[in-house]
Amino acid sequence: MFQLLLVIIYLSFISLGLPDALLGSAWPAIYPQLNVPVSYAGIISMIIAGGTIISSLQSDRLTRFMGTGKVTAISVGTTAVALLGFSLSDSFIELCLWAVPYGLGAGSVDAALNNYVALHYESRHMSWLHCMWGIGASVGPYIMGYVMTGGGTWNTGYRYIAIIQVILTAIIFLSLPLWKERSPIIDELGEKVNAKALTLKEVVKIPGVKEILICFFCYCALEQTAGLWASSYLTLYKGVPAEISAKYACLFFVGITIGRAASGFITMKLNDVQMIRLGQTLIGCGIIILILPLSATISLTGFVIIGLGCAPIYPCIIHSTPEHFGADRSQSIIGIQMAFAYIGTCLMPPIFGFIANHISVALLPVYLFIILVLMIIMHEKLIKFCNKAID
Repeated sequence: MFQLLLVIIYLSFISLGLPDALLGSAWPAIYPQLNVPVSYAGIISMIIAGGTIISSLQSDRLTRFMGTGKVTAISVGTTAVALLGFSLSDSFIELCLWAVPYGLGAGSVDAALNNYVALHYESRHMSWLHCMWGIGASVGPYIMGYVMTGGGTWNTGYRYIAIIQVILTAIIFLSLPLWKERSPIIDELGEKVNAKALTLKEVVKIPGVKEILICFFCYCALEQTAGLWASSYLTLYKGVPAEISAKYACLFFVGITIGRAASGFITMKLNDVQMIRLGQTLIGCGIIILILPLSATISLTGFVIIGLGCAPIYPCIIHSTPEHFGADRSQSIIGIQMAFAYIGTCLMPPIFGFIANHISVALLPVYLFIILVLMIIMHEKLIKFCNKAID
């Protein structure tokens, strides 16, 4: 039964990824039909992110009240309804309204599932589950593209993804009895932990939490900035034709997905801290390749290496949270980590866009390097806090 639940969780992570890249892939067809500027995609994206941040911060209370299984089922169901709303929309205002449940459905389930896996499964499963998210994020745009090249509209593409989400919601609801067997938080002695929901102020006061939040912020900022600006960097600075850079810049995300699949096996030999340091080292190597005056082809290799380095960091930071701060506080902390992740995702790529527009896109490696150094400093400070607590 426990292995069946693991399969359900894998499916849930795929469902998390399915809608994530849909807006970007469908927007070239959406904005001319709705007669709005191309930049309006950012408005919808910000609304979704805002809802995700709010629901991430409330995930601890929701999970303690309903349990991880119900939060997962309701959240996926909410996302399915929002996607159906997108499929029926014919105005920009309607998309903005449906973006609210779209974001609210994502945050709670992300935090709840990550904490559940961190508490009950080994590190390799965390890496493989986030690999499943990558598969979902890749399949979503593929389905949208398949529908549109076959003569369908973007509305139809959203409807197909919504139907898949409805099916996944039904499967998760049917699996709720399995979740009850693993819902209680168990400590190292095998005893049930009586935990309470913590406020943001209480969480931030915990030694080491500020460091892990900044570390997580930096990671997500680095990943999203590199992914968003890789193509522009290759075209505007390295002189790669736009159609070629757009095609090959996606290898950054391929590197993350393949890296997470491989990380699941490597975690059998290395612990979470070692995996995070390995990832940071690879990112550093990739950035150095970008900084050096090398050919465009080698620069592309640098982005792939950065992607491989990113692979273990996100899942290993999440998986190590109960070990660093205790099972009774991990849900509260992971929920806030998710919020900081989305803040980093929203804030840092546009800041580099301002730098690229007013100074030069050539500063991308320097920008990434500064974020990486701050992430390393915060992670090492966190480890020192944890080692002192053990001593």
